[in-house]
Amino acid sequence: MSEVKHEAGSPWLGFSLKGQRYAVSLTAVREVIRPGDITPVPGSPTDVLGIVNLRGQIVPVLDGRRRFGLDGGAAAEELDAQRVIVFDDAGTTVGLLIDVIGEMLQFDPADVAPPPPGRAVRRDDPVSGVITRDDGFIALVDVPRLCRA
Repeated sequence: MSEVKHEAGSPWLGFSLKGQRYAVSLTAVREVIRPGDITPVPGSPTDVLGIVNLRGQIVPVLDGRRRFGLDGGAAAEELDAQRVIVFDDAGTTVGLLIDVIGEMLQFDPADVAPPPPGRAVRRDDPVSGVITRDDGFIALVDVPRLCRA
């Protein structure tokens, strides 16, 4: 498992997928955009929705629900809240379709716990840890692992 640095005071961007809460380090986020026209790519992996043209750059877009092993698509009333978080990871640009953008988070690295036991362990599991809040858990996402093809 790669080690994700949870530096004190560094901001994280929260988001939701099928009611579950996640967060990514803001340092990995390039921008947040509306989904727009995503062009499917025949033969691509099941968690790749397709590609978008972002100001002349072709960016693959992952389906957040599929990438995190969550079933089903967003309901019609949820579609307007969907966004694509665009990540820059070591020169690779990748988008992730999410249901709802959340708030900015800050937390003490000592509050980060390992992912809960009993989850399906996958070599490419993008969840690096969890933090507990009064209203539940927030899973912390390892962007390099998330963006790995």
